[in-house]
Amino acid sequence: MQVDRRPTTSVLPAVAANQLHSFVEVWKMAATKHFPQMVSHVILDLDGTLLNTDGVMNEVLKVFLVKYGKRWDNKISQKIIGRTPLEVATAVVKDFSLSLTTEELMSAISPMFSDQWCNIKALPGANRLIKHLRSNGVTMALASNSSKSCIEAKISFHQGWKESFSVIIGGDEVTTGKPSPEIFLEAAKRMNVDISNCLVIEDSLPGVAAGKAAGMAVVAVPSLPKQAGLYSSADVVINSLLDLHPEKWGLPPFEDWIEGTLPIEPWYIGGPVIKGFGRGSKVLGIPTANLPAENFSTILSEHTSGVYFGWAGLSTRGIYKMVMSIGWNPYFDNTEKTIEPWLLHDFGEDFYGEELRLAIVGYIRPEANFPSLESLIARIHEDGRIAKKALDLPIYAGSKDSPYLKNSMLRSNCHS
Repeated sequence: MQVDRRPTTSVLPAVAANQLHSFVEVWKMAATKHFPQMVSHVILDLDGTLLNTDGVMNEVLKVFLVKYGKRWDNKISQKIIGRTPLEVATAVVKDFSLSLTTEELMSAISPMFSDQWCNIKALPGANRLIKHLRSNGVTMALASNSSKSCIEAKISFHQGWKESFSVIIGGDEVTTGKPSPEIFLEAAKRMNVDISNCLVIEDSLPGVAAGKAAGMAVVAVPSLPKQAGLYSSADVVINSLLDLHPEKWGLPPFEDWIEGTLPIEPWYIGGPVIKGFGRGSKVLGIPTANLPAENFSTILSEHTSGVYFGWAGLSTRGIYKMVMSIGWNPYFDNTEKTIEPWLLHDFGEDFYGEELRLAIVGYIRPEANFPSLESLIARIHEDGRIAKKALDLPIYAGSKDSPYLKNSMLRSNCHS
């Protein structure tokens, strides 16, 4: 231990002086650190926060614009996320130089959107959060720039959602939509709660700005990929609702984590193993069995980036434990979202072209960047250890017998 030898008037022993110095430094850090405020009520946005509506919007506009000889640009979607329907229509008419008015565009595409409401899926963690807060008696409001009728139409396809919210307020019930704070202030008024007791959960920049302007605590769950840095005004930025820790805000904690893992509703994907970036074995020393991401664009849009685990079936070899990443791998700064499974078994050879089927049953952590290649490799191995141990637990072990995995083996045997 180093002793502080600077002149001092203190008569404390050196060790005590150092302890006091450390305490002072910790106190200084604590004094400047922002601690989340305690809340009692939660206000949730809908589109992009609870429901995966962004993909539907893109598809509808893509189809509509073909009639006018225009091609949809995904960069436009970044400009319209979180905006009111009128603002969206105005931006589309202007950016694509359409020969129709904003009102005519809204009239034309509204039925197209309505036809798709039944197909919109809840985002990862949405059902879990709503059920958790409701079962623990936490009062919730739903506040969206969409019209009240559209909100109610969308949530009608999700069991128990409408009954879970004490207040549902649409953009057509206020004078000005987000980023104006009016809709959140009105939600607090209707819940009869002080704004200081409200936590806003939002995916868009206008929504985050509105929540902060209302004087409320705000958690941002960015719907824009690789844009978390833009959300610095939020109190906390998380990767997805799966990563929310309500206890940080004085709300009841989730109690469904098991040994560092979160059970999720299983989902399944499969396809031929292809060559990836070549960095798995060569750079990381961790061979991944890559799948063609272009075949799973819809599935990738439905599942947040992060580290997952489950079971992997190879048509001619058997079923193995598996951990996988979904996302952009920040350390390597991918330009496209990828799926990179690591089968926790030493095969000793490549198996490109072989059919691989995955049953994803659990979640470990959000995608993250690392200061060095060594720290990234260490974390990947830690993820592997967590997954390997967790898959022996009864809640996960049963999925090894999934018909989806076994059917692959049966079909291979029939053709051999």
